[in-house]
Amino acid sequence: MVKMENIMNEVNVARIGLQDEEAFMNRLSAEQRKLYSIAYSYLRSEADALEAVQEASCRAWMKRKKLKDEQAFTPWLIRITINCCMDELRRKQRMFPAEKLQEEAAQEMKSSDRIDLERAMDRMKPKYRHVVMLKYYQDMTTVEIAKVLKKPEGTIKTWLREGLKQLRKYL
Repeated sequence: MVKMENIMNEVNVARIGLQDEEAFMNRLSAEQRKLYSIAYSYLRSEADALEAVQEASCRAWMKRKKLKDEQAFTPWLIRITINCCMDELRRKQRMFPAEKLQEEAAQEMKSSDRIDLERAMDRMKPKYRHVVMLKYYQDMTTVEIAKVLKKPEGTIKTWLREGLKQLRKYL
């Protein structure tokens, strides 16, 4: 009985740890680079990526009490960041097309291989694109991706295979 109480106390201390502002900010700071690189791979803009990370940090702080398992902090944070990026991409689709013309002119300076890859990634189904980006842009394992996307590992492997098949088709 005493052992069970000790375990429950440890769990409560761990949950309180993330609710403490300093502890939360320390954990968040340790993940900032990873979050930025994920956001940049989705948004392809430094300013937009920084804004998405800031928004994700704010959302994480507001929802920190909903996180039940401290071990799931990093995948939870990555998922929030991806959601912020997807929100930003949806918002940009509703923007005035004149700004898109300026972006296209800037892309002419990039190598044609990179442009072809970016266009192929844009044409992929979102679920496949998420998996491919996390695997090859962020060097995450299928187990880590499964935690982030809250899907079974087998599903992630299937999506990765299908995503690479789509990528080959578009290139």
